[in-house]
Amino acid sequence: MSDAHTDEPATPTGPAASHPHVPQHTVAIPADVQMVTLLGPRDELLRTMERQFPQVEIHVRGNEFHIGGPSAEVALVERLLDELLDVIDGGQPLNRDAVERSIQMLRAQTVERPADVLTMNIVSSRGRTIRPKTLNQKRYVDAIDENTIVFGIGPAGTGKTYLAMAKAVAALQAKQVNRIILTRPAVEAGSGWGSCPARSTTRSTPTYGRSTTPCTTWSTPSRSPSSWPPAPSRSPPWPT
Repeated sequence: MSDAHTDEPATPTGPAASHPHVPQHTVAIPADVQMVTLLGPRDELLRTMERQFPQVEIHVRGNEFHIGGPSAEVALVERLLDELLDVIDGGQPLNRDAVERSIQMLRAQTVERPADVLTMNIVSSRGRTIRPKTLNQKRYVDAIDENTIVFGIGPAGTGKTYLAMAKAVAALQAKQVNRIILTRPAVEAGSGWGSCPARSTTRSTPTYGRSTTPCTTWSTPSRSPSSWPPAPSRSPPWPT
């Protein structure tokens, strides 16, 4: 959290000049926070804030933010700084995507705080932590925690399988479950195996590989995969 929010009478310049009677707000950043973690390399994150708040004039002097402009926009900038400081306190590095998503959530006035979304850890392995990156991804993860069965429906590449596998591995590591069972249609809807003479394991690799890859990446097995017993497989019926 920021140390102080004060108002100073000042005459803004630039975009804030159209509001000459609006006082300038000063937000002091705690001394134990390195400003580069908040401003980004070469002030990249500061430039992102300026682009997202074109009506607000933002100046940084030492560990203080001097903000001038419409009161509603200035209040949003102050809330944004508080959220970003909480993210930093949680050990999560900031980037431009995180700043932009935080601003979107603040403008949408969501129930969830940006800091809660960006600092939610699912599973960690080999120095890498898997966490939701968007509000809907956090809601999806929360739904997995609160319900026995969850159906994830959405466009490809939105993290449905990836986050579900991360939650499964986290439950396995916490001994909440004894094993993970992967199941999905052997033949995608509207398609068929064709007359490929390959073995069933060869034909199913592209289908199951997307799910098994993150599982083997995050989990730490007690035995090498080569010593695992072979999984039973059944060849699907050939299309007629």
